[in-house]
Amino acid sequence: MITEVELSRSAQKELKQLPLHVVEKLRSWILAVGRYGVEAVRKIPGYHDEPLQGKKNKQRSIRLSKAYRAIYVVKKEKIEFIFIEEVNKHEY
Repeated sequence: MITEVELSRSAQKELKQLPLHVVEKLRSWILAVGRYGVEAVRKIPGYHDEPLQGKKNKQRSIRLSKAYRAIYVVKKEKIEFIFIEEVNKHEY
């Protein structure tokens, strides 16, 4: 069960410029992953956790608001953990 979450430096910088409600939703997602594991949290419909396609086919995204997404990958080093690579405004 994967419960560890780490943010990249760029994601940490991006969070400082985002609306508070987006930051709070990401925090609640991180807490939920820590408590229940990513597999269980992926089933929560409000996050719309989905695999990406094309160049980003090894990444997944979660919806933080209608406009904002967090992009993450599952890394396997000594332990498996979630690595949030970016948080940005989704382009339609």
